[in-house]
Amino acid sequence: MQHQAVGAKLTAFYYMEDNMQQTKHEILLDITKGNRMKFVVSILAMGVGVCFSLIMPLMLSGTIDALVDAADGNMAATVDLPGPIGPWFQARGGIEYLLNHLWIIAIILIVCYVAGGLFQYIRGRFSAHASENVARNLRNRLYSHLQTLSYNYHVQAQTGDLIQRCTSDVDTIRRFLSGQLTEIFRAVFMIVIALLIMLSINTQMTLYSMILVPPLFLFAWLYFKWIQKYFKIADESEGKMSAVLQENLTGVRVVRAFGRQKFEENKFNGANDDLYKKNMKLVQLLSYYWTGSNILEMAQSAVTLIIGVITVVTYPGELTIGEMTVFVSYTGMLLWPIRQLGRILSDMGKAMVSFGRTSEILLTQPEQDDPDAVTPPLDRDIEFDHVGFEHEDNTPVLRDINFTVKQGQTVALLGATGSGKSTLMNLLQRLYDVKRGEIRIGGVNINHIRKSYLRSRVGLVLQEPFLYSRTVESNIGIARRNPSHEMVRAAAKTAAADEFIEGFEKGYETMVGERGVTLSGGQKQRVAIARTLLKDNDILIFDDSLSAVDTETDRAIREALAEARKELHKSATTFIISHRLTTLAEADVIVVMQNGKISQMGSHDELVKQEGLYKRIYQIQAALEDELNDTDEPEANNPPQAE
Repeated sequence: MQHQAVGAKLTAFYYMEDNMQQTKHEILLDITKGNRMKFVVSILAMGVGVCFSLIMPLMLSGTIDALVDAADGNMAATVDLPGPIGPWFQARGGIEYLLNHLWIIAIILIVCYVAGGLFQYIRGRFSAHASENVARNLRNRLYSHLQTLSYNYHVQAQTGDLIQRCTSDVDTIRRFLSGQLTEIFRAVFMIVIALLIMLSINTQMTLYSMILVPPLFLFAWLYFKWIQKYFKIADESEGKMSAVLQENLTGVRVVRAFGRQKFEENKFNGANDDLYKKNMKLVQLLSYYWTGSNILEMAQSAVTLIIGVITVVTYPGELTIGEMTVFVSYTGMLLWPIRQLGRILSDMGKAMVSFGRTSEILLTQPEQDDPDAVTPPLDRDIEFDHVGFEHEDNTPVLRDINFTVKQGQTVALLGATGSGKSTLMNLLQRLYDVKRGEIRIGGVNINHIRKSYLRSRVGLVLQEPFLYSRTVESNIGIARRNPSHEMVRAAAKTAAADEFIEGFEKGYETMVGERGVTLSGGQKQRVAIARTLLKDNDILIFDDSLSAVDTETDRAIREALAEARKELHKSATTFIISHRLTTLAEADVIVVMQNGKISQMGSHDELVKQEGLYKRIYQIQAALEDELNDTDEPEANNPPQAE
């Protein structure tokens, strides 16, 4: 019940009663919740720091003009320093006092530098904390949401691409929020405040100092549009490369077995070269931007300096040397953030692409139960009522499957690859939803049964089981909360796994490599069977899960399972998919499937008497067994003589 409540809360969190999906804006608000004030503090600290940086040129301007006035003998001139500083000097003797106390100016400049650095530290600290929290929230949301998505979504998605979205894309967003977001406001603060100060000094000179700023803005905007387009292409290319790498590492056994190292290396090199070319396109665009903006910046600085000098020399009353210094300083201070704006906008474009790619996951509708989903007893008869299924490309997989399984029976499924056996079991677990016909358990349509509850009562063992990089005991015990060692060992004995586990140096504490790579195929299957038997199941599904064990072990496991059914799983209904008839022969019912249809159904004795696929396979396997026995007899009757 606790798991059901958690599932219900998750569904309610992501989707409201009207089943409307969240928008990107709502996702952004969610992941920044609790951190927005930190970003505000960071931006305000940036604004205060900008003010201190703009005060320093004004201090130098007033000091230079005072020194010029003193050199001209104009000691009665007003000390023109920013804010209350000018009147303070004026009240104590004006220029003469300033000349005798230049150290005060030096102290004020040092204080401005220190204060600017302090507020820069505050900006960095708060933005870093906020961006790390946002990245953590986004990663948690992505991981949680991926757990709720349908089986079909994961079948179609590339694992490497999902990993890239949850790591690299999240980090791109984090870097933008940490550094570039506040830099946008830095540019805005700098432009607005500096422009107001410059206009108050000399309007005409301000226009000359800003004459090339609009082209620079336009250039930055075009660069932003270009970079956004090409970054998405490069980001998708990185996802493909990650998928190739992930596929190679998880399939390392197959690669080694078939000697495909060179092929895989070439495949990765191709993906890597493609990513390299796309990244070089980004670098090329960046070089164009920096070169062009650098030319515009130098041209604007030259225009400001030349016109400033001409104005000071030709029209002495229009502009002072100190004021010209302010314009030259502010022009340099303004042009750098405007140039940076192109880089900032490009990073913003990257962050927008990354946020879009992560949002695609979060906006994908998760699995949902009907509002009136029920949790009925599942130790009941199972009815397959004219079940059909086809994939999204309308390729039919199952056609009119119609039979009933009595509670507690063992049903075997036999058929060629692609005949629909595993798909039928996937429908039983609601990994795919039944859209044609019905599957009923105890008379209840499984489409009305809560998915999490249904799957919690179904034990599944696959042909290629997944094991975690943990101890053997942890891998078996993961199916149950806090199982005792005795419970784990009892399940392992039933699965004929206890003997080989005890043969390890560390026994049940032996570490299993990633995906169980340190175990053989048969050992992995037996550990997986033990893991499934440890949980309480109403339905057991063995999907060709005994294919990697020998016939003796197969027989031992089946006998142990039959015994265990009397104790642990007395009422469990069992489905066995296998191509080994000795495994299927003891089933209560054998279902033979061909081309998505049931071609035969009955017991072993009934089917071997009928013409059809089952009899043909039986004859082939029996002939092979006889041939093997005939080959072994001479060796047994005529043992080699000692020389």
